[in-house]
Amino acid sequence: MNKTLMAAAAGTLAGILATTQVAGPLLAQEDMRGSNVYEQLDLFGDIFERIRAQYVEEVDEADLIEAAINGMLTSLDPHSSYLSPEDASAMRVQTRGEFGGLGIEVTQEDGFVKVVSPIDGTPADAAGVQAGDFITHVDGESVLGLTLDEAVELMRGPVGSEIIITVVREDQAEPFDVSIIRDTIKLTAVRSRLEGDSVILRVTTFNDQTFSNLEAGLAEQVEEAGGLENINGIVLDLRNNPGGLLNQAIEVADAFLDKGEIVSTRGRNPEEGDRFNATAGDLAEGKPIVVLINGGSASASEIVAGALQDHRRAIVVGTKSFGKGSVQTVMPLRGDAAMRLTTSRYYTPSGRSIQALGISPDIPVQQPPRREASEEEENGPALPSRSEADLRGRLDNDSLSEDEVRQIEEDRALADASARLRDEDYQLAYAIDILKGLTALVPAQE
Repeated sequence: MNKTLMAAAAGTLAGILATTQVAGPLLAQEDMRGSNVYEQLDLFGDIFERIRAQYVEEVDEADLIEAAINGMLTSLDPHSSYLSPEDASAMRVQTRGEFGGLGIEVTQEDGFVKVVSPIDGTPADAAGVQAGDFITHVDGESVLGLTLDEAVELMRGPVGSEIIITVVREDQAEPFDVSIIRDTIKLTAVRSRLEGDSVILRVTTFNDQTFSNLEAGLAEQVEEAGGLENINGIVLDLRNNPGGLLNQAIEVADAFLDKGEIVSTRGRNPEEGDRFNATAGDLAEGKPIVVLINGGSASASEIVAGALQDHRRAIVVGTKSFGKGSVQTVMPLRGDAAMRLTTSRYYTPSGRSIQALGISPDIPVQQPPRREASEEEENGPALPSRSEADLRGRLDNDSLSEDEVRQIEEDRALADASARLRDEDYQLAYAIDILKGLTALVPAQE
């Protein structure tokens, strides 16, 4: 202990001696800065006392201080905030994957609440809330002027109760109301399925369960396909994934990388930076990967997409991601409260920060708007295509064996399924087509 103090003292003394000519002005500036801080703290104390003594109604002193703390944090950036004991407890529950609410991830922009993304299978998703929507009113009450936490508090309520939010959407001329019934949100971090020869891994959030769900889901689909040799690749669907835990993003990226940097974080001081590297082993054993992103892909999603893109391990398809390139640290405070503070920016392996820029896809693909039932009634259903096989009295093809005929019928069924998928989810169908194209270029193994 003494040795440490002595070394520090010696270092300080050496610094003073080496800067003798400028030490006077520097010390004077430091004293002035410290004096200004104490004056501002005295000013805060004066205002606090006057509010407590003279405000038109009696105020709760604890609420005043909490509001001041939250105001200080929210003035820094949209992601720093004070978490009351109740909010801190709710956040811990959310990272475990089950909580009550609407099922939307939100931020604040221009004083309004902006939807980062709706979460799959939640009331907000079912009600048609979209990434990029602005929420201006909750049950008729304006959110303008409220902090993000205050606006979120307005949206909370008992499971089964109705909430009406007023939404402004870019392609809509007028604001409109959306009715949502609050429910218990049970997050399934990863949903997996086979689509033809492709494995689809739909990652909806990065919570405690994400990597284990992804590993198990991939293994299940590979087994169903009869082995990895029967898989032509993987679509990692990160659309409308608002992010979550940094360590889970690192594990998911590491699952498909053998080596190299995944992400680095840099804080205010250079020595506080961290670098996270991949470990040996690729769950997909080199099979092609397509990553799907859109404007609702944020934070941890962007870490995964950026790492796989920079290492050329995956082709990124879709639209530009949200652009949240900062890391928040949750710091426990007295009384079970907590503070969420932005402590660093993160950088992809090539050294780029995507803060406010987002990840740009390698192949931009827009999701066309779905055709409404009213349009079909107005324009009529699309006419079915016809071919020679549909003509009455056609000649049969007698050069084909039964096996060849059966193979043609199976290929036709797959083509029909692809056409249906293209109508339902054009971006996903496009990603699968890329995997098919990459597989066609790989020479057959003998």
